[in-house]
Amino acid sequence: MGWLMGEPVSMNKAFTKEPAEDADDGPQLPPIPAGSKNYMTPQGYAHMRGELLDLIDNERPKIVEIVHWAASNGDRSENGDYLYGKKRLREIDRRIRFLTHRMEMAEIVNPSVHFGSDQIFFGATVTYVDEAHLERTVTITGIDEADSLRGEVSWVSPIARTLLKARQGDSLKLVVPGAVQEIEVLDVRYPAPAAN
Repeated sequence: MGWLMGEPVSMNKAFTKEPAEDADDGPQLPPIPAGSKNYMTPQGYAHMRGELLDLIDNERPKIVEIVHWAASNGDRSENGDYLYGKKRLREIDRRIRFLTHRMEMAEIVNPSVHFGSDQIFFGATVTYVDEAHLERTVTITGIDEADSLRGEVSWVSPIARTLLKARQGDSLKLVVPGAVQEIEVLDVRYPAPAAN
């Protein structure tokens, strides 16, 4: 609140300090289904941990240094390095909070414990054929680690939910938008256990 000729005047938001916590306005991963655990493969957990440590040990200190340098150059309102640096720091801090939270909830599941099984569980690589005789291979992974470019699907995706608990040779009904397709499980594989 400011004062003009002895009268209180509310200030334009443009002249107030930034909020300490920005609203999460970036793209978000889907939430963990209520009552579920955040299942992850050991590789997915290691990748997430590596990203977290890199943000804390490398990325954030570099940006803090840039912001400090930019702030020492004077007028911050038109200082692109300062403004970009502050924005990037908020993004990094938001990602650190997200990764920390998801890792705290993580339930690490090693798919190699099912090596040799023909039943589909978390971590399985499954080849199936659809009604159009197209073969597809997917690996069922965690929500935070699924990468469709590598043929990975989240365990909560429609295809994974259809496949889970089925066995090699089973025919299943896959619900897709506007239709139900019949698929057949051709192959189920798991990574071999690591030698001790």
